[in-house]
Amino acid sequence: MNQRVRINTTGGPEVMQLIQDEPQRPGPDQVLLRQYAVGLNYIDVYFRTGLYPQALPGGLGLEGAGIVEAVGDNVREFQAGDRVAYAGGPTGAYATYRLIPASVLVRLPDAIDFETAAAVMLKGLTVAYLFHRTYALKPGQTMVFHAAAGGVGLIACQWARALGVKMIGTAGSEKKVAMAREHGCWEVINYNAQNFVSRVRELTDGQGVPVVYDSVGKATFTGSLDCLAPLGLMVSFGNASGAVEDFSLLDLSKRGSLFVTRPRLFDYVASREALNALSGLLFEQLLSGGLEAQVGRRYALSDIQQAHRDLEGRELTGSAILLP
Repeated sequence: MNQRVRINTTGGPEVMQLIQDEPQRPGPDQVLLRQYAVGLNYIDVYFRTGLYPQALPGGLGLEGAGIVEAVGDNVREFQAGDRVAYAGGPTGAYATYRLIPASVLVRLPDAIDFETAAAVMLKGLTVAYLFHRTYALKPGQTMVFHAAAGGVGLIACQWARALGVKMIGTAGSEKKVAMAREHGCWEVINYNAQNFVSRVRELTDGQGVPVVYDSVGKATFTGSLDCLAPLGLMVSFGNASGAVEDFSLLDLSKRGSLFVTRPRLFDYVASREALNALSGLLFEQLLSGGLEAQVGRRYALSDIQQAHRDLEGRELTGSAILLP
């Protein structure tokens, strides 16, 4: 029997319903996957609230790991019994079994367990494209990364240290500041106690940084621009505090001909070659010890409403996973 979470309408955590049904047979290009761990990510909230639209009724969740149960007629890359993981659409990861396109799956090395994979696939691939594709960081550079103690942030702390990059992180409490430091962040600013723009300027001798990675959105966007050196890049890859408000392009010119991008993981893994390359970078970090998964909390599928309340309330540090 399959358990899965369904939403019939958008809204708060209460719109998520746990239902039971029988696993279906895969279509020609699909795989039936038995999931042993599923990732919980803030992007799931965007789909639940309707900020990111999808057809309803629908599922939630974009990340998981498990064993292939059956494959469709056209699938040649995988077979029953393969250990696999994924991060990306379509939604529907909150389930014991799910049908999923074979094109989004990658083989999971035997040395990486399912919980680790579910905890890092989406967040780790995000850091991989941010650090290696959106802006290719180089050893010795200094950059700013907001929400440094979150699921993506703690991976970024470790990855930046492995690259020899000085990461200036921001966090909202002394506990989170300490956690980011423990995971390799070069300097961490408590934005509730300090003005992060002034502190970044101080740490960079007034020069600013070449790139800012910002998943917070509305609350930090303008300040992030003010942290950049001339010709710097603002990478706005989320909006946990709300959508960024309209701004004038002249604001970029006045601050030194700045660049702004709003990237999505899905565009960076659109081909099999790109997906394998980025997941290879992630697995390399895990297997070399440069990156360690931090599972902050585990939830049963039946606790999904509370899991989303904790997620939205910023009660979580590290990664959270569901155990179907």
